[in-house]
Amino acid sequence: MFSRREFIQIASGGLVAFPSFLRETEVDVAIIGGGTGGCAAALSALRMNKTVIMTEETDWIGGQFTQQGVPPDEHQWIESQGATQSYLEFRNQIRNYYRSLYPLNQPDEPLLNPGTCGVSRLCHEPRAALSVYYDWFAPYLSSGQLQILLNVKPTSAEVTSDRVQAVHLSPTGGIVRAKYFIDATEDGLLLELSQTEYVSGAELDSMELHASPRPGPDNMQAPTWCFAMDYQPGEEHLIEKPESYDYWRDYDPPIDPPWPGKLFSLTYSHPITLEPRTASFDPRQGVETENFNLWVYRRLIDPGLFSADTYNGGISLVNWPQNDYISGNLFGNPDSEFHLQAAKEFSLSFFYWLQTEVPREDGGQGWPGLRLRGDIVGTSDGLAKAPYLRESRRIQSEFIVLEDHVGEEAREGTDRAEEFYDSVGVGSYRIDLHPSTGGDNYIDVASLPFEIPLGSLIPVRMENILPAAKNIGVTHITGGCYRLHPVEWNIGEVAGALAAWCIEKSISPRGVRANHLQEFQDLLVSHGVQLRWPESIY
Repeated sequence: MFSRREFIQIASGGLVAFPSFLRETEVDVAIIGGGTGGCAAALSALRMNKTVIMTEETDWIGGQFTQQGVPPDEHQWIESQGATQSYLEFRNQIRNYYRSLYPLNQPDEPLLNPGTCGVSRLCHEPRAALSVYYDWFAPYLSSGQLQILLNVKPTSAEVTSDRVQAVHLSPTGGIVRAKYFIDATEDGLLLELSQTEYVSGAELDSMELHASPRPGPDNMQAPTWCFAMDYQPGEEHLIEKPESYDYWRDYDPPIDPPWPGKLFSLTYSHPITLEPRTASFDPRQGVETENFNLWVYRRLIDPGLFSADTYNGGISLVNWPQNDYISGNLFGNPDSEFHLQAAKEFSLSFFYWLQTEVPREDGGQGWPGLRLRGDIVGTSDGLAKAPYLRESRRIQSEFIVLEDHVGEEAREGTDRAEEFYDSVGVGSYRIDLHPSTGGDNYIDVASLPFEIPLGSLIPVRMENILPAAKNIGVTHITGGCYRLHPVEWNIGEVAGALAAWCIEKSISPRGVRANHLQEFQDLLVSHGVQLRWPESIY
């Protein structure tokens, strides 16, 4: 099949087959994009005995968990339900990673949270998730049932009528042919390459209660280029002042309703009320601050959980309101490459501001002992391998989830989200839209625990391409609650199972929804997919 193969060793200990001179290969399922949904899709299809290729633009699979460095955003019931069984097991294995390898003070703590952070019940280092992924994929890589192609990007697709025949990859020049293709890219790129009908940004004709007042395809939620940092007391780790630092330090976000002053400030818009909200920032261990301390917000390592002298200070991941990049979109327009680089410079400028100018409660300015931890996120520049995209191209699907289906205010008079007859999973999160590149401030409103309809995964025309990430049939608004880790995992797991099942039964995805729905739902349940919320949560 290939002229030769070489294996590269991943820092986590997993082996990944990487063909040096990939020409052309054919599998059952080709997954384009190795993010959270892509990995779940691969695992699902593999467990149903299908051959799989998964491509990834960076050298880390895992998406939000790894290459983007984003600790999981989850709901209040996540320790026991509200996600697929494989997702819950994934979380358990991350905890076991720390129990088996790290000198914990309380290794038997059942709900271990290595960062004791403010945003999640499980804040952890990216490599912990990466290690679990490769442990799970190891037997499939060894047998050849799975191939993972790193550092490759789709550049074009061969399409005949309503079917994708092949996807071309760069820089290898390889061609992947498959019975089914799954778009698990972060930006929905395969939808565009395959001529699959899609929308992006804020819908022009939306009638949703909280629809953006500035509709248009370029009005998307801000992306964030995250970074990890620690604090070394008494030391100085100042980075070189970024060229655009002065611009960003004085940047007044052009959004409406207005942001309360400059973006580089501890005062920002409360996501729900939009009133000014002031936080504190102090990276010293054990220090109590007057206001919420951003240092612990997405902290990855709390030194207090580990044996003495293991850490000289904690490690924190910066994905805060202050480093949301609202100046332009990172895909879908002629200036995307410029904005990709500007978003990096913007995050580095914010880090430099934390080192030099952030107000301290003792009256001083800056924390020069802050140190970029590129080793934590696997890069030399200290920033995550890829930006965190909150929004993607979205398929035009057989069914589109609207705010009327899941929004608490939009569904006034009921405490339930719409019950979808074709549910293939569940999720729960606020409709949480960050400030946008089109000029919106936060749009953050309550939603009800919701279901994932199969119709939102089926394109209106194409027959053998499925979404597996933020690219399902949702709107700009409802994408705000369907974009989080456990929901994306659920979507990916269903996409992988659907592709595999359609191959086995020789039927199309729309044929499954129309004529074989109960049988497919039974299959999902047998795989540990939760289709409904129980009465106990209401």
